[in-house]
Amino acid sequence: MLEQIWLIVVLVVVIALVGVGLFVGFLRGRGGRSGGRSQLPTPSRPDTTGYAGGPGDDAGPRPVGVGTDVLERPVDESVATLPELAEPEVPAYERPESARGRLARLRARLARSNTAIGKGLLALLSRGGLDEAAWEDVEDTLLSADLGVEATTELVAALRTKVLIEGTTDEATVRGWLRAELLKLVDPSMDRRVASTRVDNRPAVILVVGVNGTGKTTTVGKLARVLVAEDRDVLLGAADTFRAAAADQLQTWGERVGVPTVRSDREGADPAAVAFDAVKAANELEADVVLIDTAGRLHNKTNLMDELGKVKRVIEKQSPIDEVLLVLDATTGQNGLEQARVFSDVVDVTGIVLTKLDGTAKGGIVVAVQRKLGVPVKLVGLGEGPDDLAPFDPAAFVDAILD
Repeated sequence: MLEQIWLIVVLVVVIALVGVGLFVGFLRGRGGRSGGRSQLPTPSRPDTTGYAGGPGDDAGPRPVGVGTDVLERPVDESVATLPELAEPEVPAYERPESARGRLARLRARLARSNTAIGKGLLALLSRGGLDEAAWEDVEDTLLSADLGVEATTELVAALRTKVLIEGTTDEATVRGWLRAELLKLVDPSMDRRVASTRVDNRPAVILVVGVNGTGKTTTVGKLARVLVAEDRDVLLGAADTFRAAAADQLQTWGERVGVPTVRSDREGADPAAVAFDAVKAANELEADVVLIDTAGRLHNKTNLMDELGKVKRVIEKQSPIDEVLLVLDATTGQNGLEQARVFSDVVDVTGIVLTKLDGTAKGGIVVAVQRKLGVPVKLVGLGEGPDDLAPFDPAAFVDAILD
């Protein structure tokens, strides 16, 4: 009887222990699921560079990096894509065409401006029976082309001698005589190179002068393009501080080909100071050449000419001036010669730039101005385009006249 009682007690204890164990296990299971709900589930995502696994992989962020340089990249599911970074803008500078051969390319324009010398003169000389009245017509034609009295007299005398000796009026023969005599007057022996390379470990300095309306600032901009086309490192100096927007105009020319401009932000600033700063900056930047634009001074205004002389003296305190280019409007004729004389007295002109040689200009001005100053025409403007400034070629010029 006692044994049965103990057996019942043992069974009750075992059942109780099993029940307690089941109950505890049940509570632990609920607690684990409750803890899981306290964490945000990792959503499935497509395979992304820098992450291991594919869709449905909930293992969390994976290491990103190369070699041992490994970083944990946090996942921001609120950002679908990263914004693309814009490439920095690189200025698109123009690349000017080479200046070589420009005069030949623009020959047709030049020919249109010189029919008085060309077709008119050839017609007179080829018609035969050249009496005194005919030779007077030849002289009038040359004078109307702005050749000048002295050069006209020489040319007519040479042609009369040829006709007298050869006794022919064949157009091809006369054309050959005329070409030879005109080329002699234009003088191909003159040095027409423009200073544009460093001298004694300093930049070449070019001072550009001229009266209002000749296209001086535009010429400086076009000359910068010519030099850039020749792989020169150029700097511009905007010393025309009196004309409104002159510095802006010059800076725009420079920006188109990547050339810096030294200027004053104040209208009416001292032009000599701007010129001085430009030469100093060109030295510091180790440029090949610096072009100094000056105010369009009226040649009959003494005080303005004196100021131009001051600009020259101030520049020369730190550097010699290698070139003084005088810009003349080819359509002004004999008035341009007087301008040339006055400017030459003040700043020692070394070369002439003739603008507006297309259109109504008369080609004889080339000969006249060279004789007046004893310096060569180095550049000619043949149109409105940015690359319509050409180095002067005597042979191409004479051929264009006779076309």
